[in-house]
Amino acid sequence: MQADNSTTIREFSSIPNIPWEERPADSSEVVWRYSANPIIPRNLIPSSNSIFNSAVVPYNGAFAGVFRCDNRKREMNIHRGFSPDGIHWKLEDQPIEWHTGDPELAKFEHRYDPRVTWLEDRYYITWCNGYHGPTIGIGYTFDFEHFYFIENAYLPYNRNGVLFPRKVNGKYLMLSRPSDRGHTPFGDMFMSHSPDLIYWGEHRFVMQPNSGWQSTKIGAGPTPIETSEGWLLFYHGVLTSCNGFVYSFGATLLDLDQPWKVIYRTAPYLLSPQTIYECVGDVPNVAFPCAALYDQPSGRLAIYYGGADTVTALAFCRIDEVVDFIRKNSEL
Repeated sequence: MQADNSTTIREFSSIPNIPWEERPADSSEVVWRYSANPIIPRNLIPSSNSIFNSAVVPYNGAFAGVFRCDNRKREMNIHRGFSPDGIHWKLEDQPIEWHTGDPELAKFEHRYDPRVTWLEDRYYITWCNGYHGPTIGIGYTFDFEHFYFIENAYLPYNRNGVLFPRKVNGKYLMLSRPSDRGHTPFGDMFMSHSPDLIYWGEHRFVMQPNSGWQSTKIGAGPTPIETSEGWLLFYHGVLTSCNGFVYSFGATLLDLDQPWKVIYRTAPYLLSPQTIYECVGDVPNVAFPCAALYDQPSGRLAIYYGGADTVTALAFCRIDEVVDFIRKNSEL
C-alpha cells in the first residue's frame, strides 16, 4: 500500500518522539554521544557478525530503517528493522528481498552502507551495490515490507551515494564518491543530476579532501537537511595514520540552488573515534554517519553512525549550534 504523502511529510518535519539525550553538564561539544552507546550490538540477530553504517527514518509514528549486517560468512548485505523509540531495535534476520524484473540486477555480489531518503511519495534506498565492482544501487519501498530495485546509478566504481530529499531546479540530485575496487587512494565528492532516477549526468565537482582528519578521502553521510543557510550535509573524512585509516565526521553547508557549491565547511571534526566501541572492532578507529533525524520545531538532531565497522551508535546536536559552528570554523 502506498504511504500517505501528507502524513509522512508531517512526520519528517516534526518528530516529537525523536530519540534524545541532553548534552552532559560538563561538556561543551557541539555533537555529543548517547550515554548508552552502542544502541545496536554486533550480534543483535543470529546471523550477524556486525551491524553498522545503517539508515533510520521516522515511520508511522515510530521508526524504521535499513541496516548493514555482515553475516558470519562475512557477506555484506542489508536488512530491515523497526523501533518504537529509535533506540531499541528489532531487525529481521533475513536480508531484504529485492523485487526486480531484470535478472541482471538480481545477481548478488554485496550490498552495504545504505541511506534512506523520503522523496515525493516513497522511501528511496541507496547503497553500495556489487556489480562487477562497487556502484550505487537505487531502490524504494512504500511500507518497509516490499522493496523494489530500480537500477544501478553509475558505472563501477563508486561509493557513498546519497540522494537529496527533493528535486532542485526540476532534477533529482545525488552525491557520490568515485572510487576503485579497493580502499580508494583518492576521494573527491561529486554531484550528479537525473530526470528520472535512472539516467545520471551533469556531474559536478563538490569538494575534495582537505587537511588533517579529512586529508585522504571524504564521502557524504546522511540525507542533506534543508536550512535557511543552505543544505546541511554531514560527511565523513579519513586520515591516514601510521596505523591505518581513521574515520571522523564533520559538516558542510551547500548552496540551496546550486548544491555543488560549498559555502562553509568544518575545519575541525565534529566527532572522531575516541570511545572503545569506535576504536576497537573489525575495523578500528571509525565513526561513520549514515542517517540523521531532524525535529524542525525543536531544532534537535539525532545522528546514527557506525562504530569500528562493528556496531551502531547514536549522537545528538542542535541544528542552530551546528550551523553556527560550521560558519565560525570554516576552511574551504
